[in-house]
Formats: sequence, structure tokens, C-alpha cells
Amino acid sequence: MFYKLKAGLALRGWQKLPYALCDLNKGTTVFIGKREFEALSFCDGASPAGTLFTPPELLAIIKKAEENGVIEECHGGESLDPIQEYRFFDARYIRMAHWSMTGKCNYRCRHCFMSAPDAKYGELKSDQCVDIINQLADCGIMQISLTGGECLVRDDFMELVDLMRKKNIHIKVIYSNGALVSEALLDALKERGLEPEFNMSYDGVGWHDWLRGIDGAEAAVERAFKLCREKGFPTAAELCIHQGNKHLLRESVNRLAEWGCGHLKTNPVSGTELWDKHGDGKSITMEELYDVYLDYIPRFFDDGSPLSLQLGGFFMAQKGDKKYRIPSVKYNGTDKMNRQCICGHARHVMYIAADGKLLPCMALSSMPIQERFPNILDGLAKGLSDSYYMRFIDTRLEEYLSHNPECAACDNKYTCGGGCRASALEHSTDIYAKDLACCGIFTGGYGEKIKAAVESVIGTE
Repeated sequence: MFYKLKAGLALRGWQKLPYALCDLNKGTTVFIGKREFEALSFCDGASPAGTLFTPPELLAIIKKAEENGVIEECHGGESLDPIQEYRFFDARYIRMAHWSMTGKCNYRCRHCFMSAPDAKYGELKSDQCVDIINQLADCGIMQISLTGGECLVRDDFMELVDLMRKKNIHIKVIYSNGALVSEALLDALKERGLEPEFNMSYDGVGWHDWLRGIDGAEAAVERAFKLCREKGFPTAAELCIHQGNKHLLRESVNRLAEWGCGHLKTNPVSGTELWDKHGDGKSITMEELYDVYLDYIPRFFDDGSPLSLQLGGFFMAQKGDKKYRIPSVKYNGTDKMNRQCICGHARHVMYIAADGKLLPCMALSSMPIQERFPNILDGLAKGLSDSYYMRFIDTRLEEYLSHNPECAACDNKYTCGGGCRASALEHSTDIYAKDLACCGIFTGGYGEKIKAAVESVIGTE
């Protein structure tokens, strides 16, 4: 008997993770054991796999793979598509890239991490972007989200999209201010079989134009949300909270839900260089922010959980659901968490800055520490093997605690895991500093306060 992998499935491997099954149509990866890998390696259309000579253990795996739709029986002599054959990537595994395709923007936001109104980080040339896409493919990165600046201002945007498609890099999200989201753009994406989520900033009823620095920005993003809904594209939003719009959270959430927005994430406006100059004194303290959140949570449930919501590290709930969780609770509270990465997100999702810098996240692009990190133009495989970037994202909780005696002595250390490094670096130059915002949630007893706010509406069910 002969078997082969079903079309679209392929065997892959990375440094320290040599055995994986990938779905090339979805850009997803499942890591498997050595014996399962050996069994699937027989399923190449040419090797007899289901005979008396096949070891029983491998035969059982093959039968299970057939039941699960991973392989199919075939005639001997058939061959796999070359793209399905095993390929080993000489780099560490990264699930997804978040790429600022440009440092330019058509808006003048008062708080931009990248100082995009002044194009501080410029824009790479087309051939450099082509090189980045080729390197992503050569390192086995199959998912990407696109941002800027404003990524849609690039003249070669669709050409680069086409190259990503050719390289089996799946575009999951396009971040945009919405001004350039047009019927022509959405139709062009659909013609290519692409329906990425559009994640568009919205900063509150009556305040969006002010924060974005452009008259008509709120009307433009409303039009973009409604157009995406009409064309069948999923949408999400991010909302920056400050003194001016903090009392409008409920109204803003409900308005986004009316526009078809599926998910909203909120955060306070970060203290960037631009915000320090143009924020007009509207920064909000951690305590004020948490009071805003506590006041709103019962109203969120009163309104029927109109969309999926994440209030920073404070609160998270799904659309239409009565359950919630606290995102700052990262770990299960046991010392087994010592070997966990201090930022699981950064370990699997890398950020590529507009100048090609390889960073754990976009927030670090505005901080002095970003100078320590490598540039993808100097070689992504090297950056994903032995570099400051790789050492940073692979930092384990035990290392963090060994450098931070205060956190090591805290009862919450195996729950909060030190919080967010970007948040900590807003107040310190020490990468091992504690995250004050996360720390405040635990030491301020907000877990019980959140529980009480929820139960005031939905009871104790």
C-alpha cells in the first residue's frame, strides 16, 4: 500500500524543533514527535507504507494519520508536490511577523511610536522589501501582519502582497487608519483570494480627529469599517485612552459594534516623544485608567458584550459571552513556570521596524534599547539563531527573577511573570525592571474588584 500527504500539507523543521507538519494553505504549524515524523516520511507516494514490513508502531501512526485526513492512499509511483517535501530551516521557529512596511503616514498622530508624521524611520526600497519577504520564506515564516506608518501609502503595496502569496506567506491582518481602505483595494484583495482582518484605530466619539491630527479622520474610519462589513472583511480596532475620551468608552465600544467591528483592544496613550510634545497634558494615570475600566465592565455586560474586548492587561471577554479573564494572569502560579518565556507573544511573533530592525514588539521602536537589536537586512537567519534579539525573546522567567530580587520575593511571581517588558521600559532603562501597570493589578487587589464588577451584573453563575 502507498500513501502520500494530502495536497497543501508539508513536512518542515527548525533549529531545536526539527519535526513539524505544516498546512501551506493556512500557514499553520503543528509540531510532532520523531516517530510520527518517520511515519509521515513514508507517505511520499513512492515508498510502500502499509505492508507487513512496516513496523507496527509506524503502521498505527499511518492509519491514525489517514483517519485524521492528513494522508491518503494512492497508486505507487505517485510523487509529492516538491513544496511538500521535507525542508529544514536553519533558524529558530517564529510563527508570525508583524511588519512596518513603511515609516511614512498620511496622518499626524499625536502619539506615534515611530514619529511617522515626520517619517523618522523612512521607508525601505522595493528591492529591500523583496529581500525581506524572501528571507521570511527562507526561515519558514508563513504568517504576517502588515502595518506602518500607514502601509497602504506604499506605491508597491499590491506587488509586495503578490510576492507574499507566491511565497506562501499568509496575510492575516492589515493595520490601517482607514483613509485608504477603498472598494478597489478590497476587490483587489478578494481577487487574490485574500480576506485579511483590517485592524483600524478608533479613539473615541468626537476625539478621533484630535488624536490623529487630521480633520475628517473619524468619518473616514467609519466609512472604512462599514465598507469592510459590506465586502465581508473582518475588522478589529485599537483605542487609546486619555483624559479627553475616558468618559466615552461605553459609547465608543457600542459605536464600533454598530460598524461591524469584531474585536477591540484598549490601552492608555503611551508616553512617546511625540505625545510628550503634543498630548496637551491629557495623559491618564494607571489608577485613573483602572477606575475607568472598573466603571465600564458592568456596562459592557449590560450591553450584551457587543464585541470581543480586551482592556489592556486588565480584562478580556468574548463577544456575547459572560465569562472573562485577566490577561495579566500569564502563568498557573507554580514554580514550573520558571522555564516559561517572559513574553510568550514575542517568542512567536516578531516585529520588523520600518528600517528593517528586528524587535520583539513595535513599542520598543521608540525606546533606546532598540539600538541593541539586529537588522533583518543583515540576515534574518542569523538574527533568529545567535543575536541579542534571540536571547531577548528566549529569556526565561527564572533568569528574569534572578535579576530582580523584588519580583523574586513576590507571591505573584509565578502568576504575572514580571508583566510586559515594553511596559516596564516605559519607566526604566533596565529590561528586568518590574512592569508597574501589571504589578498594580495584583498588588491593588484588582482581581477581586473585577470579579465584583462582573458579578454585579451577571451574578455568581
